[in-house]
Amino acid sequence: MREVLFLPPSDREMDDAIAFYEKQQSGLGTIFFHDLLDSITLIQKYPYSWRKVGVHTRRFLMKRFPYLVLYVPDDERIVITAIAHQHRHPEYYMQRIK
Repeated sequence: MREVLFLPPSDREMDDAIAFYEKQQSGLGTIFFHDLLDSITLIQKYPYSWRKVGVHTRRFLMKRFPYLVLYVPDDERIVITAIAHQHRHPEYYMQRIK
């Protein structure tokens, strides 16, 4: 499987989302994390299956949470550029779309 690389600030976005859900309900942050891991596994297996949102960037909608994973696939790795809440204005991550 392809290596996964989180570009800043996507790593911080992941941590912030986990902390937010954990604060809402004990254990919910862990559930979010596992849903994200499942999402990343699917992206690794089928990197070109999801909708393009840029020349190279694709987006994956998480199943249980209102988040999308923006990523750039290539032959060796998956570069995650954003873990974005779907209800936030997209301008904050638009400059990361390639």
